[in-house]
Amino acid sequence: MTRPTNDTFLRALLREPVEYTPIWLMRQAGRYLPEYNETRRRAGSFLDLCKTPQLACEATLQPLARFDLDAAILFSDILTVPDAMGLGLYFAEGEGPRFERPLRSEWEIRDLTAPDPNVHLRYVMDAVAEIRRALNHSLPLIGFSGSPWTLACYMVEGGSSADYRLVKTMLYDRPDLLHRILDVTTTAVTDYLNAQIESGVQAVMIFDSWGGALSHAAYREFSLSYMERIVAGLKKSHGGERVPSIVFTKGGGQWLEAIAAIGCDAVGLDWTTDLGEARQRIGHRVALQGNLDPMALFASPQQVAAEACRVLDSFGAGSGHVFNLGHGISQFTPPEHVTALVDAVHSHSRRGSGN
Repeated sequence: MTRPTNDTFLRALLREPVEYTPIWLMRQAGRYLPEYNETRRRAGSFLDLCKTPQLACEATLQPLARFDLDAAILFSDILTVPDAMGLGLYFAEGEGPRFERPLRSEWEIRDLTAPDPNVHLRYVMDAVAEIRRALNHSLPLIGFSGSPWTLACYMVEGGSSADYRLVKTMLYDRPDLLHRILDVTTTAVTDYLNAQIESGVQAVMIFDSWGGALSHAAYREFSLSYMERIVAGLKKSHGGERVPSIVFTKGGGQWLEAIAAIGCDAVGLDWTTDLGEARQRIGHRVALQGNLDPMALFASPQQVAAEACRVLDSFGAGSGHVFNLGHGISQFTPPEHVTALVDAVHSHSRRGSGN
């Protein structure tokens, strides 16, 4: 497997020299793009879009046609894994993702098993292969999964939650049951990411979207320790090329050193952590990814560019930085503001970073 023509993103993750700071955006294929909304309309539903490889490929490529981004990310959803475990994923209008069969009974949790990704998630692997063919070695493709803790939140709560009451009750009252869920899900995520690597993704990311909702002790026991197991079980190379891994805990600024110590190649940061301080704390061990506040994209294009320069200046000179938002892009973001962001990141980092 040869590296893509533009391998700046991969080199930055591995802290190799780069000519400029690469940029991609979490949720870069999404509802802020009119062409995506048209694809979703043709698909009939979000889940049908995820499960149709040709349409998933189309959605993955749309932001690349519009913006000068340095990586593609597989169009899918973190909840495909618990759906493949038999929980019955569906999307209710105005409510977001829901599960028909959330994990509430002890027997359901004891019977939980990890799916075979090449069988139950075959459509994802087919999408990866199709996207790689369409990219034709131009840009790297990122694969991803949710973290075991984040997936468990949905699996127990039955959907999104404001306070995580059900899963946290289980955490404190029946930690053995929650550990059972996390153990099976860790196996599922490891298998899933490795299958993505075998199908052609060139970097993988673990989204620990709800890790920041945990207490200090609970984060290490119920989230970080399982992500460490996943990272240890990942294929580190494929086709003779390194496959870097990124771990992102939203709200995880206080645990940066601990996250960097689990063996990943890069740590994602949300906007509440100063990038320069994070680099001083852990930048000699791992690359950093982030961390513009997604809401900054609603400012004028000139101010968007100024905020991008501020983030770049905070990191400073040298390689090891992948520019991104501190969380997913809002569906209401003006696309022309994304153009201003990408252009500013590329031009400012070429001028001033000395990468």
